[in-house]
Amino acid sequence: MKKLFLGLLAASLFTAGHAADSTSAPAASAPPAVKESAPDRYTVVKGDTLWGIASRYLADPWRWPEIWQANQQISNPHLIYPGDQLILCHIQDKTVVAVDQGNGCADIPGATPSPSSPRVTGSGVDYTLHPEIRSEPLEVAVPTIPLPLIRSFLDDSRVVDYNTLQKAPYVIDGHEGHVVSGAGDEVYARGTFTSDTNNYAIFRAGERYIDPDTQEVLGYEATSVGNGKLVALDKDIGTFDIMDTHGQEVRIEDRLLPKQERLVTAVFEPSNPYNVKPGRVIRVFGSIDSAANYSVIVINRGEREGVKVGNTFALLEHGQLIRDPVNSDIVRLPTQPEGLAMVFRTFDKVSYALVLRSSKVVHNGDEIRPPIAGD
Repeated sequence: MKKLFLGLLAASLFTAGHAADSTSAPAASAPPAVKESAPDRYTVVKGDTLWGIASRYLADPWRWPEIWQANQQISNPHLIYPGDQLILCHIQDKTVVAVDQGNGCADIPGATPSPSSPRVTGSGVDYTLHPEIRSEPLEVAVPTIPLPLIRSFLDDSRVVDYNTLQKAPYVIDGHEGHVVSGAGDEVYARGTFTSDTNNYAIFRAGERYIDPDTQEVLGYEATSVGNGKLVALDKDIGTFDIMDTHGQEVRIEDRLLPKQERLVTAVFEPSNPYNVKPGRVIRVFGSIDSAANYSVIVINRGEREGVKVGNTFALLEHGQLIRDPVNSDIVRLPTQPEGLAMVFRTFDKVSYALVLRSSKVVHNGDEIRPPIAGD
């Protein structure tokens, strides 16, 4: 059985996909900067992420698709697995990274080996790589970013509009009049129930997202409480068995929405959202208003603006307003670069993103924009 590779689309597919798009990205002014410490050969190990691997090779890891050389003879050329050996090669003036198929760079037409050192620097330790035998099963693949950090945001949380939340069925009573209920309990809900499913997710109305620049209401955070199964229906009153809860009990007035069956994955392609207008950070999860590495944030750009999963944004400190000591007028200081974040889930008008690198604390109101070389 041929190997599959995880991580990203081939550079040729990446280029072709953008060429077919009427909003295709402008040509890069210069090829991505490959680090002097980039390894001549690297063995992928369990626990690696695609972003981490890309960071070994590039100063700007979001430009990884520009150097990735996938094997087009393989049925799925954009997956990488533990045990794969990555090699650094040159095709004329272009540097590429590929998976060694047994003959090194000789398997890539026109490619020659990199003259760089075969030593790898990782986690503060230098070591020389040796051939290794694949020991991981094929289904264990390398995610783009750590899945445990974002799992709950992939299968639980949801951002909806006001009408969706207000028109959703709601819990009116617990079994024997209980105000709160947990897994294994029975509750009653009132509303209009869809006929094509008995499985519902239970939500509690959360934060309202407002665009800081236009004051548009962008949606409401529907915080996941648990899951329930419709076991009986009498007119508009449904009887539900609570299947599980997520750290809190079900309460009166909690809302029910048909459960979405979604593929939970952290496998996607880092990309530059060239044509997405700059925006703002509007929420930091798990904090009042500040984020650091591996924090989840909400940005005020979504599918409506063309944002896609894998889009990488530069984060910039929003310039402070100060009073000019000479003219006494109010001026805003310039923005300052502070990090990078990658989108992992999109909604109509907002998106969830993970902070992958931060040199400063990220705050609500800070700016986002497509990254440029050096971010």
